[in-house]
Amino acid sequence: MKIILRCLAVFLLLFTLTGCVSRPLKTEKLRDLEFTVLDKLSVPKEFQEIIETNKHERFKLTYADGGELYIAEGYGAQLKTGYSVEVTGMYETENAVYIHTNLLGPEKGEETKEITTFPYVVVKLKYIDKQVVFD
Repeated sequence: MKIILRCLAVFLLLFTLTGCVSRPLKTEKLRDLEFTVLDKLSVPKEFQEIIETNKHERFKLTYADGGELYIAEGYGAQLKTGYSVEVTGMYETENAVYIHTNLLGPEKGEETKEITTFPYVVVKLKYIDKQVVFD
């Protein structure tokens, strides 16, 4: 019985020490990035089609075209109007581009309708050959 407990303890220790990390570790911010928030008509057609396919669920997408990087984040179906998405930060580190967004609900007193909406934001910036991390 003691052998089984020791083996289990060793296994758990090894399991926790060798866990996978799915995103790069945060490193020091090198610089804030300049970006443009796009309206739906300014998004490349191919990327807009991908967004439309995924908009019913929460999504995080990237798309590169012609020296530009497009980053989109959506929050899935919302059961009434008045929602929007804001970009609260975008910066570059040594090994990644980080984007921070928030879903904003209707403002207090704002008149809303019971219509399902799919709030998302698309930003455009100069292409950077780094992983994009949605934080």
